This record gives sequence, structure tokens and C-alpha cells, in this order.
Amino acid sequence: MLIRILASAVAITVATFLLPGVSLTAGSTQAKVIAMLCVAVIFGVVNAVVKPLFELVTAPLILITLGLFLLVINTVLMLLTSWVAGQFHLGWHVAGWGPAFWGALIVSIVSFVLHAFFGSKGKGRRNAGYWTGRRKSFWRA
Repeated sequence: MLIRILASAVAITVATFLLPGVSLTAGSTQAKVIAMLCVAVIFGVVNAVVKPLFELVTAPLILITLGLFLLVINTVLMLLTSWVAGQFHLGWHVAGWGPAFWGALIVSIVSFVLHAFFGSKGKGRRNAGYWTGRRKSFWRA
């Protein structure tokens, strides 16, 4: 979980420094690091709680657009994260729909790359031993 928070913090920081519409107004470097970690936690909570609800409600649109509507959902989640960060006075703000769209796209790409290199390699590989010669029972997890 800590790795996911740090990966989100790095992804959001990359988007913050690449896009002019995403700003961080914290003073010192230490305050900026703390603010970005807090924004990453907020972003993680928003993604864990709100995103599944949005995906459930908009499932037909996601299917019709072959998943492209997920970009709209991620944009809304980025704006929601900005609003929550503003309520906590963290100094991180997204200026509007355009920066939120590009920021969500950058966060998605950077998160994908970071999770590909640093994500857990054992998850989702329940029967890997069967194919590698270390034979386990197929029915046992």
C-alpha cells in the first residue's frame, strides 16, 4: 500500500510540474513533499471509493466508447481530488477541465509505468508453480 501511495505521489507530482493548470503553492520543499503525499492519499481514497461507483453507473457508456469514457471519469476524479485538497488547504489546485484531463492522462501513464516496474509481482499468479515445474495442486490456492 505504501508503494501505491508513493507511486501516486510521483505521478501527481509529474503532472503538477508538467502542466501549467495544475499548481502547488506550498512554501518550502518539505511542505511541498507533505502536500503531495497528502494529495496522493486523497487521490487513492477517491479512486477507491468514488471510482467504482462512477464505473458502475456509467458502465453502458464505458462499453459503448470501448473504455474511452474512463478518461472522463478520471478527469472528474482529478477535479474532485483538487476540491478535497482545497478543503484541507493543501495548496494543490487544478484550474479546470483541460488541465484535469491532461493531468489524469499523465497520472494514468506514469502510474502504469511505475506499477509495471515496482508493483507486486506475486499477485494474480496463483498457479504459476504449475507451469514452472513446481507442481502444486490445481485446486488448492
